[in-house]
Amino acid sequence: MTSPENFAGDEKVQAGRPLFGRWALGVLLVGLLVVAGYVAWSRSTPAQPATAKLGAGPGRAAPVVAVSATQENVSVYLTGLGSVTPLQTVTVRTRVDGQLMQVLFREGQMVERGQALAEIDPRPFEALLLQAEGQLARDQALLANAQLDLTRYQALYQENGIAKQQLDTQEALIRQYEGVVRADQGQVDNAKVQLAYCHITAPLSGRIGLRLVDPGNVVHASDSNGLVVITQLQPIAVLFPVPEDSLPQVLARLRAGQHLTVDALDRAGEHQLASGELLTLDNQIDSATGTVRLKAVFANADHSLFPNQFVNARLLLTVLRGATVVPSAAIQRSPQGAYVYVVKADQTASMRPVTLGPSQGDLMAISAGLTPGELVVVDGADRLRDGAKVEVQAPRAPGPRRPGA
Repeated sequence: MTSPENFAGDEKVQAGRPLFGRWALGVLLVGLLVVAGYVAWSRSTPAQPATAKLGAGPGRAAPVVAVSATQENVSVYLTGLGSVTPLQTVTVRTRVDGQLMQVLFREGQMVERGQALAEIDPRPFEALLLQAEGQLARDQALLANAQLDLTRYQALYQENGIAKQQLDTQEALIRQYEGVVRADQGQVDNAKVQLAYCHITAPLSGRIGLRLVDPGNVVHASDSNGLVVITQLQPIAVLFPVPEDSLPQVLARLRAGQHLTVDALDRAGEHQLASGELLTLDNQIDSATGTVRLKAVFANADHSLFPNQFVNARLLLTVLRGATVVPSAAIQRSPQGAYVYVVKADQTASMRPVTLGPSQGDLMAISAGLTPGELVVVDGADRLRDGAKVEVQAPRAPGPRRPGA
């Protein structure tokens, strides 16, 4: 059974629990009211403009760097990633069957047209030539004897010593021997050609590749690999694509007889490797890429261009004389188009829409909207708005370059 003392203690505990719960709920409500009041106060306080944080608030000029628009000649280029292609490439093959006796070239050597490259064993062909010449001499002797007989028969026929049929037969025999002699002469000439094929010469001037057959091997005219490959390096060509929209401008200048200069630059586009001239263009547009291939020729006197090398081809289309140019850093862009900030005489920035022309390095040509001599902001434009006061500062000189940088 529960004692009276225990029962009285339980009643005290149960009576204290509602009091503690009401106290905790009150504290929670007060905390919520404090947070709600702070949020309402922060929203009602006006936010400080971003320009004020950056030091360009009302009454304070924003520091900027500005330069004057200049007037220069701007080159208009068409560029494309091209590949170096030799004008001629020949795989040297033997035209007769036989043993390769000797190779007269070094791998990588520059050779001239007609220079001796290799020699096939000539002895079998010399024997064939001797045989053909002997057959020719024999038939020539038969022809000469038949001609002498014809002379005799003609004299006898005049004296009615032989019949006309015998004279005609002798004349036919001579024509037969003449045909045999001509056939023999053809055999002799063919043997001489086969013998000449034993001495292989360079069909063009260029660079010898790696040797494909070693001396001592028996080579055949039907071999697919050949003996060696010769590639012409001087002059050499570069094939590169340009957009089809630029095709009318290129065609107009080619038809006018203009010589268009093409520069070949390295893959990074920083160093010029060679300078050449546009030769021609392809006869159709690639429908998959919307480009047309152009072909330029380079003298390649220093062998700076190598077959199948990738280069950046740059075609000089025209030169804009006296164009207004500004640094590319001055150009700002918005959904409405390109614009610049022009610093006016009262030291305020005016947002000026411009029409962009071609670029040349770090300079951008302005087709409309700007005149030479006007100051344009090149640094600090992100802190400006139309009509903001500015403080023009001198451009910072580049610091000393660290070793290895």
